[in-house]
Amino acid sequence: MATARDEITKDMFEPADLEADKKEKITRESLSYWQDVYRRLKKNKGAVAGLFVILAIVAMAYIGPYFSPAETIDDQELIRSNLPPKVSWLSDVSWLPFTGVNTDGIDMYEARNVEENYWFGADKLGRDLWIRVWEGTKVSLFIGLVAGVGDIIIGVIYGGISGYFGGRVDDVMERIIEILIGIPQLVLVILLIVVLEPGLTAIIFAIMFTGWISQARIVRGQTLQLKTQEFTLAARALGAKHSRIIRKHIVPNTVGMIIITMMFSIPSAIFAEAFLSFIGLGVPAPQASLGALINEGYKQIQFHPYQALFPGVLISLLLLAFNIFGDGLRDAMDPKMRK
Repeated sequence: MATARDEITKDMFEPADLEADKKEKITRESLSYWQDVYRRLKKNKGAVAGLFVILAIVAMAYIGPYFSPAETIDDQELIRSNLPPKVSWLSDVSWLPFTGVNTDGIDMYEARNVEENYWFGADKLGRDLWIRVWEGTKVSLFIGLVAGVGDIIIGVIYGGISGYFGGRVDDVMERIIEILIGIPQLVLVILLIVVLEPGLTAIIFAIMFTGWISQARIVRGQTLQLKTQEFTLAARALGAKHSRIIRKHIVPNTVGMIIITMMFSIPSAIFAEAFLSFIGLGVPAPQASLGALINEGYKQIQFHPYQALFPGVLISLLLLAFNIFGDGLRDAMDPKMRK
């Protein structure tokens, strides 16, 4: 009786296809999370353009004042009062506001015998607007960065505690947030600035006083979700302390959301400072910020519109760039959020 072994012959076997085996190998280089984020971010042209604009404005805020013919931000000469912008190599292009000619068609630089070119013109006190705009940009960026980082720190701590411990702790902390939300933010900010001494510290504190609330609610939601995940429950079952679970499991998994919210907190703080300065509650004179410069230019807008044009365009570019870059960063860190 023939067996299965007798029916199997060598002719029934075929040599292995080595090329097919090679096709199954993984040839792509292994990437970490942040490398993958960087790869996705590079493909987003809008986000890259937004980042380039932000870096260019930050760089000009520090190196721009050195290109001014004026020595300091407060250097004034009444002979330069309300001088229109002039750039020598653009003075022949009539449709650009850099000819040095006023609304009556008079070249003010020749009429006043001014030799230097003031690229953004001068204000009513004869101060160079070029140096004032870039110094004001530096102040606005400083306020936005400090207030934005402060919002994140307070929001992460508050929201993390509320979401992680839950129960009665969460109920009490959420009721406090609901009370603060019920009070108009603008009223709180104005009251704080009126009570405190005018200055950068008062503005930053006033913006931070309610700016952390949205960050706290986002972090709380993330923490409520993460603390019920299997890795967190496993760490708790193995006897890990609360501090270790928060440090090793909760915080690392919320870093992406924290960075994204910070990218939106900074422009919000810059806009809040600009609004406060525009209504006269911002940085005190002789300091300058973009909001304060827009406020000063608005008073001269009928006869000298360039005094509000340049700081207005700059703050618009800054806010737009931050928002576009924040959107791109959010998509790169969490592609599912595109949907």
